[in-house]
Amino acid sequence: MRDSPERLAEASDQRRQGRARVLAAIRRAGAIARVDIARETGISAATVTALTAELLAEGLIERIEPEGRAGAMRRGRPREALKVRGAARLMAGAKVSHRVITVLLVDFEGAEIGAHEVRRSEIASTPEALADAIVAATAAACAAHGRALSELSGLCVGLAGHVDGGRGHVHWSSALDRRSVDFAPVLATRAPCPVFLENDANLVAKAEQLFGRGRGVADFLVVTIQHGIGLGLVVDGRLHRGARGCSGEFGHTKVTAGGALCQCGQRGCLEAYAGGYGLSARAAEAGLPGLDLDGVSAAEAAGDPTVCRILSEARGYFATGLANLVTVFDPELVILAVETEGTHPLCTPEVLEEVRRLSLSVDAPPTEIIVHAWGDRMWAEGAAAYAIERVEALAVERRPLGQSA
Repeated sequence: MRDSPERLAEASDQRRQGRARVLAAIRRAGAIARVDIARETGISAATVTALTAELLAEGLIERIEPEGRAGAMRRGRPREALKVRGAARLMAGAKVSHRVITVLLVDFEGAEIGAHEVRRSEIASTPEALADAIVAATAAACAAHGRALSELSGLCVGLAGHVDGGRGHVHWSSALDRRSVDFAPVLATRAPCPVFLENDANLVAKAEQLFGRGRGVADFLVVTIQHGIGLGLVVDGRLHRGARGCSGEFGHTKVTAGGALCQCGQRGCLEAYAGGYGLSARAAEAGLPGLDLDGVSAAEAAGDPTVCRILSEARGYFATGLANLVTVFDPELVILAVETEGTHPLCTPEVLEEVRRLSLSVDAPPTEIIVHAWGDRMWAEGAAAYAIERVEALAVERRPLGQSA
């Protein structure tokens, strides 16, 4: 008796889920024996053997000699360990910043192959010009590290702004010269591989979850502090995007009605006072033009009363907003992601203490707040991490690499 289409579809879905769970267990462990995969996933040993045989045949995983076994004479058959095969896929993560495009190349394990940075000729580009620039920067990164653009299995691009990654749609970004752009399809016509689009703060949250301080933490927030202020939300182990893909726009929460003009076009946004461009704009309005973030910090250190007032206002808005986030989401951890080592003017001990004072107090340990300096490539690292996740999903589904997930 032939199985019905429904039963065949159910069996296919179960196998896909099994492949995903097995591959995820191998990636988490780094190297793991089949018996331990079965124990961790709850999948039968026979099924694990069958699924790992598929993954081995497809080149997604590889066998390694267990530590301490190589060259040693031991009784019995050693337990063969399996690991993700780094050479299986080549991914690129690209971050479009205010003035540069940074591209990071990684293998399927997440090991870095190399990075490359290209200057942008304009701040706000047409969708076509920006897509061309991203692909050109990615090709240059590949060439700089002895690889070809055609080798890529996935390209993930991080943009600041209101980005619906699921749809590949940009509601607004300072990198584009217009609103409401279906940008992923524009990029896909120029790239030789599946492309993925995401808000840059979400990508940093993904990098923290896979490789950073958020590993093993079910509920945490990542606040990115740079030119603007972003927020990535991980709730119950999953990135939260909201109904329109625009959740986490912390920098565009309002701190005062009818206040300073924000680059998003509205007034009174937090980042118009506390983002890098907001601090520079406030200083310029007060008669101190040309100050970047380092200049603002130096002026405060020198005791400039105008800059001290501007920073005091910014810190107050930031601490209040962050305390509200802690109260609303009750996360286990808050990560303040900054680019450079040293004290960021919004991340001083006094600001963090004010956040704790303003947050809801209950009879339990308070939310941990830490500062994590990723360096200036943190955004591209997040994009590369997300590219790995999406390309892995395509591999699990056995979908051709010419299709987007």
